[in-house]
Amino acid sequence: MAGTAVENRDEGVAGPRAVWRIVRRRDFGPYFVGNALSASGTWFQNLAAALLIYRLTHSALLLGVLNFSQFIPILVLTPWAGSLADRLDRRKLLLVSQSLAVVLAAGLAALAWGGLATTWVVIADTLCLGVVSAFSAPAQQALIVSLVRRDEVPTAVALNSMTFNLARALGPAGAALSVHYLGIPASFALNAGSYGIFIAALVVVRPRRQQRATREESRVDPVNTLSPAFAHAYGKPDTWAGFIVGAFGAGAVTAALIVAGRVAGSRWRMAATLFLLGAGVAAFSVCPWLPLGFALLFVGGFGYLASNTAATTRLQLGVAEQQRGRIMALWSIAFLGLRPFASLLDGAIANAWSVRAAGVVLATPALVAAGAVMVSALRQRRDPLRPAVANGASAASSGSLQTPEGR
Repeated sequence: MAGTAVENRDEGVAGPRAVWRIVRRRDFGPYFVGNALSASGTWFQNLAAALLIYRLTHSALLLGVLNFSQFIPILVLTPWAGSLADRLDRRKLLLVSQSLAVVLAAGLAALAWGGLATTWVVIADTLCLGVVSAFSAPAQQALIVSLVRRDEVPTAVALNSMTFNLARALGPAGAALSVHYLGIPASFALNAGSYGIFIAALVVVRPRRQQRATREESRVDPVNTLSPAFAHAYGKPDTWAGFIVGAFGAGAVTAALIVAGRVAGSRWRMAATLFLLGAGVAAFSVCPWLPLGFALLFVGGFGYLASNTAATTRLQLGVAEQQRGRIMALWSIAFLGLRPFASLLDGAIANAWSVRAAGVVLATPALVAAGAVMVSALRQRRDPLRPAVANGASAASSGSLQTPEGR
């Protein structure tokens, strides 16, 4: 089976050397750079929208509603979108979806400049961007494999995860500075420009010919959702939300550089990294000192990326090309499907008790998943022929603790 064949094997070239080798490739390099800049723009938009909602309402619950509107389309539309990604040209599908995203981001920027970006206008625009993301995410995940050789898939998967988390590390901090010096409308405009850069990258790349299916064949993150409220709890201005989210992303980027080029590790390693994710976020939520809180978020981000990359690599290596879009659509649901409801739960708990209580509650699934994977590892040690389900536990916990990588 594919899952056991890659259990403990590492590639010959790993770490930063593997990253540099694959980034220099003619097709993957432009895609990686364009996607990284575009993902950073998304964080500009996410933080600016959250700050605008919080300044207008001072409601943690409405922050949850904002995140719900962003991710509920993924739960509802992604299965159909995955089927389209298998039947249509994935690059062209991404070109159309990213062009629509430019219009939506630029439109919100214009409304904000005109003073017309009310709470529900922002939420409606975010919902529309969520629909675009639902159609682009499966195609984006599936396209990666056609840009590299099969032996480079683990590195490509790690870099795809690093793209999002590099944006998480740098984007929110840049967005905080942008909001402070340029204003919220400028942050929306910068996001529109970042979509344009990704479109340019898609124009120049030439993926391998896609085997298309015929019609007949046919993790929640309290750190992201409540970052403005966490900044307030630490006695900082709401623009510090960008630095709070960035600390988590910095840990994830560090993990990506370490795991790049390596195939999925043992279940013990998976359990350890899931524990780092849950424990880091939970400890941050109750930590009274922000510098230590940043360090705890760094640990949580490291655990998130390491566990997620291992699970995604197994999936990408084991799926047939003509079914890749649909399988990655299901992965997106497992990874993000609970996010809308967890965002609402985040906001409701924060309103009823405190933002710190919300952080602890929403970190719990990762700790439970770590325990489940550890039990699986113990059973496998006693009976090596017994099948285990570590990947499923990892996907379920990550789906309640993290945002999509695709746009």
